[in-house]
Amino acid sequence: MRTHLKNSSSESGQLMVESIIAISVLIIGLLGIFTLLSRSLSLNRVIADQSAATHLAAEGIELVKNLIDANAIQRRPWNLGVNPGDYEVDFNDGALAVPQNRKLDFDSGSGQYSYDSGSPTTFQRLIVISQPSPDELKVNSLVKWTTRGGGQFEVNLEDHFFNWR
Repeated sequence: MRTHLKNSSSESGQLMVESIIAISVLIIGLLGIFTLLSRSLSLNRVIADQSAATHLAAEGIELVKNLIDANAIQRRPWNLGVNPGDYEVDFNDGALAVPQNRKLDFDSGSGQYSYDSGSPTTFQRLIVISQPSPDELKVNSLVKWTTRGGGQFEVNLEDHFFNWR
């Protein structure tokens, strides 16, 4: 009978060790899943910001293109008012302005970014215009922003416009 009691206490100790190992494996698995979810959510924010920044940079190029097109429609010199330099440009205004290092605001009602109204964002847009030749304008639209973790990002789109008339 003593041997039977000895086996019974040995088996209960083995069950305790197996339970601890099973719980440890389960906890490690759950921590891995939570880490993956956390990383996925932070990358989702980075991708959303990159998408918005790319659209803002493309909008900067389009606003300069609108100025050049307006010159063509009104039969003015093709690059009138589009001089080499650094500028800010706003969708609501459409004119090139001296940069003031302002951040764009987002108006959730209209869904537009501007310098006039809305909630502040971390996006800054700078339009850099250069003139490699008399019949060519090179336009870079740079959008910079920072994330909550302190990461700094930048999107730089470039386009060339020519005096084709």
